[in-house]
Amino acid sequence: MELNKNNIKKIIFIVIIAILFYTGLNHLDMIYAGIRRIISLLFPLLLGMGIAFVLNVPMRAIERTLFGKYKGRHQKLVAKIKRPVSFILTLVCIIGVICIIILFIAPQLVRTFQSIITGIPVFFTRTQNSIDQFLNEYQGLADKLGNVEIDWASISSHITDFLRNSAETIFSSMAGIVSSIINGIVNFFFGFFFAMYILFQKEKLARQCRKLLYAYIPERRADHILQIATLSNRVFSKFLSGQCLEATILGTMFFIVLSILRMPYALLIGVLIGFTALIPIVGAFLGCIIGALLMLMVSPGDMLLFVILFLVIQQIEGNFIYPKVVGNSVGLPSLWVLAAVTVGGNLWGVAGMLLFIPLFSVFYTLLRERTHLRLRQKKIRRNKILKD
Repeated sequence: MELNKNNIKKIIFIVIIAILFYTGLNHLDMIYAGIRRIISLLFPLLLGMGIAFVLNVPMRAIERTLFGKYKGRHQKLVAKIKRPVSFILTLVCIIGVICIIILFIAPQLVRTFQSIITGIPVFFTRTQNSIDQFLNEYQGLADKLGNVEIDWASISSHITDFLRNSAETIFSSMAGIVSSIINGIVNFFFGFFFAMYILFQKEKLARQCRKLLYAYIPERRADHILQIATLSNRVFSKFLSGQCLEATILGTMFFIVLSILRMPYALLIGVLIGFTALIPIVGAFLGCIIGALLMLMVSPGDMLLFVILFLVIQQIEGNFIYPKVVGNSVGLPSLWVLAAVTVGGNLWGVAGMLLFIPLFSVFYTLLRERTHLRLRQKKIRRNKILKD
């Protein structure tokens, strides 16, 4: 009789799940709107959790380095001040990096934009002269193309007007931009204070979460949830720290090489590639495209040399530096990394790419462990799996 009751419960549960799934498929727009509404309401809290997670990586390293092995007379005092001191040092480092970028990069970025605006007519004039010289050397080709007329002055004027009109459009919509910036600043400060609370009370919050799990969930399932949470925290932390260090090394390499060769925009391109390298797989190549366009405004030869340098440095970084710095921190095969970048990028853009790689890594690790366990339980021999 007990078996029949269990079967009935399972059937009812499956039917309910099927009905909910069918209803959800027919109202995907309402579900998506509801999810967006919930996210918008909880955005400051979610932002705070994200800030806390990012800041916790350097904070934990500072705590471990400065206070981890201290066992002197003032151990209680050190235990009280180590969290605030680590938090302040973390903020000082982050603000210092931001100030350095603003002081050194912003003026060069303004000068670069101005030089691009003023250099467009020169670039097209130089291009027209090069084409005329080429056609003069190959008169037969010039005769065939004699009927083709290209008004380089008009093209240059249109591009310059487009850039100016874009700037005017941005200024005309300044009210909406200012409103969005103010809203973003308010959300950031709410999220930042929430992150401070999480960081200063993280042990207490962890104990409270464990209490809730063990109070309302069976012990075995609670252990499994905590195991997944620990794995996720470890994978996300390693991926974040490794990706940031790898991007810094790559940007510094480009800055040094371009400076040694006295190529233009060395600092700007180094910082640009460092930032874009945070995006897995496609980020560095995006920086290469932007850098090549900047070089093209100066000299096509510089652009060609830059592309060659990029390919060489990218090979060195991919084969020697990345495995040492990031290593197997996410433990994800290349195919899964590509799938994670594709899915995450289509859903949430750059943030989705950064989020889905460690997320896929956690899922891949759990699936691999579960698969190996089931193979051992079923006593499947290894030669059956390796058979071609």
